Amino acid sequence: MGELATLPVFFDLSGKPVIMAGGSDGAAWKAELLAAAGAHVRLHAPLGELTAEMRAVLGVRFNSGTITHVDRHWAAGDFIGAALAVADCETDEEAARFHAAARQAGIPVNVIDKPAFCQFRFGTIVNRSPVVVGISTDGAAPILGQSIRRRIETLLPPSLTGWARLAARLRADVMERLLPGPQRRSFWERFSDNAFTGKSPDEGDEAAALRLVSQLANAPESGGRVTLVGAGPGEAELLTLKAVRALQAADVILFDDLVSDDILELARREARRMLVGKRASRDSCRQEDINRMMIQFARAGKHVVRLKSGDVSIFGRAGEEIEELRAEGIPVRIVPGITAASALAAGFGVSLTHRDCAQQVRFVTGHSRKGGLPQDLDWPALADDKATTIFYMGGRMSGQIAERLIAEGLPAATPVAVAANLSRADETRAVGRLDELGDIVARVGVDRPLLIGVGRVFSACEANVGHGYAPTAMSRLPARVA
Repeated sequence: MGELATLPVFFDLSGKPVIMAGGSDGAAWKAELLAAAGAHVRLHAPLGELTAEMRAVLGVRFNSGTITHVDRHWAAGDFIGAALAVADCETDEEAARFHAAARQAGIPVNVIDKPAFCQFRFGTIVNRSPVVVGISTDGAAPILGQSIRRRIETLLPPSLTGWARLAARLRADVMERLLPGPQRRSFWERFSDNAFTGKSPDEGDEAAALRLVSQLANAPESGGRVTLVGAGPGEAELLTLKAVRALQAADVILFDDLVSDDILELARREARRMLVGKRASRDSCRQEDINRMMIQFARAGKHVVRLKSGDVSIFGRAGEEIEELRAEGIPVRIVPGITAASALAAGFGVSLTHRDCAQQVRFVTGHSRKGGLPQDLDWPALADDKATTIFYMGGRMSGQIAERLIAEGLPAATPVAVAANLSRADETRAVGRLDELGDIVARVGVDRPLLIGVGRVFSACEANVGHGYAPTAMSRLPARVA
């Protein structure tokens, strides 16, 4: 655990008295917050010092909390029995007196906007009660805290409130019938998958949850499942929210060697991580072994995440894995990712289907099962000047790809684009002509994961040098590829 600037604590204020001082707008917001948490707030301030906002708050009815106005300044005796003390003070001298009185009474104290007189801070809140998220910047940057809150607000659907309440109703059954550890975690993870669908729970969802409890209680291994997750082109910020949730719910992660460390850092800390990547000209894990491991772990009741670079459904051999898992009766689902072709287009700042240049886009494997140039492709169709073609895994075949396309009638001057290590800090991009493709790839490096784009949409790439993912480099031959 790294150093914490402050300790986040969730304090139960239901039915507890809180002393407040000040009739300002800032005090009104804090009084409303405390009463919403069930506190009985005693607000000390002369009537003439109450702002319009404070007067409005005093008229609000809360489910369990209350705000009672006391028409005078606070006194030392008012602190007796209070759970918290909060004040909005104009001067440091007034703040010091309030702070000292609260400390003397042994009560945690907060003076609004005066960190020197605060034992605790409110922070910024995302309310999906009973789910409550608190955000603190330790007073250093409140506006940053608000920006973080806005981002979290978009991640947590309002329907989460209903699912959290359903979880509270189910908790006793789960605690009674499921063993601590994998059984309970399997239930809550599958329950949580539904909680993020944006749909509010109904009686059917509650019945389904109870059935799952019974199923796991009678057959613990039934919690085993596999999720095929697309990790995108490399940059962690391009991972989908659903992919992050899957990583944080995994017991075992079988990942390709093109998956970045930043993405693996988002996974559940206790998850077992196993490299099963396959790369040309390197020792590789056989597909049969990967299938066997997925089945073995899932049968043991584990949630297995098969983490693949790009999108799992594009040249990721997901079809073989899905067939094997279904044949074994193991539940499997897919979480799509951003495919490398989309990252290529973003990096070069082009549209793959610009209506003036291309009426279609094709994703093509750049090598056969035996490692040579694919012979079962419709090469005459690929030589269409009105299409954009993206070759995956075609680095070692780049020269032959260019020769074959030219032989089928595609002009030698057709623009090409090559990118290696897409979306990563060491991404390299280069552009040129089709008849230069082999030289371009040789300079970029055939041992790096790269993508080849062929088509007129790349003709304007020179105007986009420096755009896309940074830091990157791009050049047009014969300039040196950086």
